[in-house]
Amino acid sequence: MTGTDFRRMALSMPEAVEGAHFGHADFRVGGKIFATLGLEKEGYGVLILTPEQQAGMVEDAPQIFSRVAGGWGRQGSTRVLLAKVKPDILEAALRTAWRRRAPKRLAG
Repeated sequence: MTGTDFRRMALSMPEAVEGAHFGHADFRVGGKIFATLGLEKEGYGVLILTPEQQAGMVEDAPQIFSRVAGGWGRQGSTRVLLAKVKPDILEAALRTAWRRRAPKRLAG
């Protein structure tokens, strides 16, 4: 997978739009960021998860998912290694991040 694939999948979520955060592409629903390409140059996409969701993904696939360094990572920001993630896994992970931020009328 590539940053282009990550972008395409993120924007395929209902009402998802692309914005910018600190000079990097981000993906929002209802005005809230659910994913970014802030670490794309290092080969990662980033998902905005809960710490519990993050822990489950890291435990299930530590070769693909890892915590972002520092405070953002402790709060749930999770790296996805684009070169290793399969399309179905990335789509499911993006959907989890999207659902966390989506308005109730969409995420229901």
